[in-house]
Amino acid sequence: MPETTSAEPQRSSARESRATRYPLLSTPHILLHGPVDHAMYVNFRGQLANAPQDGGPLVVSISTLGGDPEVARLMGDDLRLLREYSGREILFLGKVAVYSAGATFMASFPVDKRFLTAGTRIMIHERIINKTITLSGPLKTVTASLQATLHEIEHSIRIEEEGFRDLVEGSHIPFEDVQHRAPSNWYIEAEEARDLGLVLDVI
Repeated sequence: MPETTSAEPQRSSARESRATRYPLLSTPHILLHGPVDHAMYVNFRGQLANAPQDGGPLVVSISTLGGDPEVARLMGDDLRLLREYSGREILFLGKVAVYSAGATFMASFPVDKRFLTAGTRIMIHERIINKTITLSGPLKTVTASLQATLHEIEHSIRIEEEGFRDLVEGSHIPFEDVQHRAPSNWYIEAEEARDLGLVLDVI
């Protein structure tokens, strides 16, 4: 009677097989980890400046529990400009955790340029605002202050929705699904992300 094999060795073998298709991903040119903040941006710019300038593919990896979404958008925009002006291929590799602002950063890459390592999770959620409003002074001044806060929230919602659309563009995920699931923190495992077309492959 033939011996049975467990599913885990088969999955491991499949991952190893896929990994050999993408040898560049084994040694990213830019490695980012920790909070997405201005310190990460400085580190990112330094690594980008020191990356090979031969015009070949550039691999950027990140592992983060989140941070400032505007810094994530800034890094993504730097890479978009590099891609559009030089025509250089830039690949995204998410490791272990791609949460919050990490997903915002991933959204700046086309889906066919995104990869995750096995066991990685993506987490998508709505932007959060923490603000205390103190009403004091002439009524017209108070009204203007409230309107300014409302405009800030409305503008942030528009930016958030733009990011969600970029994140799922080219995937099998409808924009409305992200809107529905983001308020309760949507965690997506690597293999599910691949099956949904959110990333090209898992290594």
